[in-house]
Amino acid sequence: MPQLLHRPVARVTAALGGHSKALTVGLLAAVLALDSADRGAVGVLAPSLKSAFSLSNTDIGLLSSVVSVVGAAATLPAGVLTDRIRRTTLLAVSVAMWAVAMALSSLAVSFLMLVLTRVLLGAVTATSGPSASSLTGDLYPPRRRGWVLGWIDSGELIGLGVGYLLVGAVIAVLSWRWVFVILGVIGATLVLPLWRLPEPPRGACHEEEANCADGPSPAESPAAAQITRAHIDPDPRTVLRGDDADMSLWEAVHYVLRVRTNVIVILASTVGYFFLAGLKVFAIVFAVGQYGLSQSTSSVLLPIVGVGGMVGLIAGGRVGDSLLARGVLNARLLVAAAGFGLAAAAALPALLVHSLVVAVPLLVLGGVGLGVPNPPMDAVRLDIIHPALWGRAEAIRTVLRTGGEALAPVLFGFLADHLGGGGHHGLQLTMLIMLPALVANGGLLLLATRTYPTDVASVHASLQRAQR
Repeated sequence: MPQLLHRPVARVTAALGGHSKALTVGLLAAVLALDSADRGAVGVLAPSLKSAFSLSNTDIGLLSSVVSVVGAAATLPAGVLTDRIRRTTLLAVSVAMWAVAMALSSLAVSFLMLVLTRVLLGAVTATSGPSASSLTGDLYPPRRRGWVLGWIDSGELIGLGVGYLLVGAVIAVLSWRWVFVILGVIGATLVLPLWRLPEPPRGACHEEEANCADGPSPAESPAAAQITRAHIDPDPRTVLRGDDADMSLWEAVHYVLRVRTNVIVILASTVGYFFLAGLKVFAIVFAVGQYGLSQSTSSVLLPIVGVGGMVGLIAGGRVGDSLLARGVLNARLLVAAAGFGLAAAAALPALLVHSLVVAVPLLVLGGVGLGVPNPPMDAVRLDIIHPALWGRAEAIRTVLRTGGEALAPVLFGFLADHLGGGGHHGLQLTMLIMLPALVANGGLLLLATRTYPTDVASVHASLQRAQR
């Protein structure tokens, strides 16, 4: 490791709880990066794939959407498995399937074959979300989860940047097929480390850090402590009794959708990922038309913008955790709402100007805004759901989220083909039409501040009942 990076890496490793925990966080981020790298690669490869198979924008969107559709179909059973079997093994098997699917994609000789070989890629989408969320909840106490989830979620942006940069470098000298080969090799290198990861005990870390894997000292959940001091009553409908947590899948679906804050956060998350999924596929095409860039230059520009997203991810989790510890009970929801507002405010002028010098700072700021909401919203879901249901709850969210991700590329492509005469102007109008959804997300999260304290109280009451 270069000497320049040794000290900051050592500090982050120590802050994450040592080498073992840092390795787990890094591998979870890498798993999320795989799916994002593939979607980014499809976006950059769009011109090459259009030429090879005579495709439209709608066809390109379908290549990304089919992964989301398959992932959504497989996510509910994956959530059940996450709550019942060894999670690290589940991740290792799904990543191995992903690597095989990438290799098959590189051999496609028709558009139909390319679509069919990508069906297996949904395995990572199905297992990564529930497993990453559940493992984080069992490794870290509530007061630190937002910050840790920021590092894990950063894998999505890192993967997107890798996808862009890899394609930009590879297609300059090799065929588009080599992009899928290289991504498959990268995925294969993660299988053995994931297989060897230790599995933390389930549910012991929800309220006391002493019970977390390698946790040093007791520390009650800041949110739980505040609702106790404020004498906030739980919702009787969501307080679990006895072995209620060991419920069937459909009972779990019904229960999770009774948690009002969870429904609101799922909706906000779905809309956010819908917008991001469209950007992943069409950002390169838009940048070429709007700012007069070449395809290779655009593939370098967007990872720079992604640095803003990285800053947002780490800052969003850190600020949410810090404000919560200082007594702001709804801090995580407020921080997430502010992030969506910032993203919309910065993106609007960036979509209208043609000057790259003016656009880059705005795009970076928009990236910060898009990155901010995810870690605090992920931490909120762990706050308001019983630990025994984390895997299934995240699976339910992932089904709805991936539904939005599946729809976005096709809808973006369809609208771009039919608005404003099609072409670049149609794509610009499409992105402008989608922006108000980000503002609406901020409003939804402000609404959730009314239900969050009660839902935290319900989890706290459920855990206390189980200890009697």
